[in-house]
Amino acid sequence: MLTPHYTGRFAPSPTGHLHLGSVYTALASFLEARSHHSLWRLRFDDLDTPRNVAGATTHILQTLETLGLHWDGEVDYQSWHLDDYHAVLADFITSGKIYRCQCSRKNLTDIYAQTCRYQCISPDLPHSLRIKTDDQQIIFDDILQGWISQNLATQHGDFILKRKDNIIAYPFAVVLDDARQAVNHVVRGMDLLNATPKQLYLQHLLHLPAPNYLHVPILVDAKGHKLSKQTLATAVDLTAPNRVLFQLLDWLKQMPPFELQNENVGNVLEWAIQHWNVARLKGVKHIAI
Repeated sequence: MLTPHYTGRFAPSPTGHLHLGSVYTALASFLEARSHHSLWRLRFDDLDTPRNVAGATTHILQTLETLGLHWDGEVDYQSWHLDDYHAVLADFITSGKIYRCQCSRKNLTDIYAQTCRYQCISPDLPHSLRIKTDDQQIIFDDILQGWISQNLATQHGDFILKRKDNIIAYPFAVVLDDARQAVNHVVRGMDLLNATPKQLYLQHLLHLPAPNYLHVPILVDAKGHKLSKQTLATAVDLTAPNRVLFQLLDWLKQMPPFELQNENVGNVLEWAIQHWNVARLKGVKHIAI
């Protein structure tokens, strides 16, 4: 029986095949939801069109199905909701919460210096859209990482909601996406922990409920680099999906019994759901494989 108080999600980008790092996060998200007898949604974060790869969506769906990670409801796609993002941006412009910016990446530091905040830039010129931040602490309690505190103004500055190439930025889109899908528990990798205060800030401005956040440690290679497409992480080998799940459970510190690797996918996941204990990952920032 599903309990309505918890809705989780997995939101891959269709920029290539799923690698072990992505599936590791997907499994953690899946197990956290299923251990609460709750919903697990699937959404494709497909707004960064130059990076999207033809056929990636189909391969991702097949990978999840082969591993037994079945989602609830219809698959969602960010690209279906462009009008929603632009409607909010229009409201932000009207209310003076955002402004046009012509700065290029090469002229920027990590903290934006509000160069364009007080300029009047024509909408006909190439520009990004930045949200105005103020001098306040954003504080939240991550289920696994504990209390996190950031001052957006001093640690990030006014951040981008729409890029100069007209692509909606991740921290903005995901806020509307999670609200649309009624997601109230977000499980994802530590590499996105730094983006969370930005999202909390936007949720406050939009009067949206903030999900509970849980950031799991990331998988890193022998050189300490996060497994990613940029570091040429290869697609998951699905020759023996039960053994892939067993290995992922071991990396998730779940201590699966040795004989479990010889069980079928359904039995492996049944054991994993019954024994899921995310607290075993406390204090772990990354896992070398």
